[in-house]
Amino acid sequence: MEMLTNAVSWFEIPAADFERARIFYSRIFDYEMPVHQMGPNLMGFLLFDQASGIGGAIVNGEGYVPSREGALVYLNGGSDLLTVLDRVDEAGGQILVGKTLISPTLGYVAIFMDCEGNRIALHSHG
Repeated sequence: MEMLTNAVSWFEIPAADFERARIFYSRIFDYEMPVHQMGPNLMGFLLFDQASGIGGAIVNGEGYVPSREGALVYLNGGSDLLTVLDRVDEAGGQILVGKTLISPTLGYVAIFMDCEGNRIALHSHG
């Protein structure tokens, strides 16, 4: 297989209660999440550079079941993930692992449980 620029091209985070999840992610990232009906699924899009970035969405629909045991998605925490992490509890989530240094070159990670019961990670270099 050829070397790929990115290992991920898109991700979807299950939401049992779409409006609750939309409000949660809008609060922790401090923006108004755009929402679209895509066929039978309701999707709320996370912020990303559509010209060169990798995006993802929260999704409510058949087969989308929130889980603590599924794949762990790392969301971009910006220049310092504490900006986002500090909003998690008030928005209805729970911090599982606080800001932790991976290494000086790789940066920091934190893990939280979102309002739907999904285990989500944040990453930043500062």
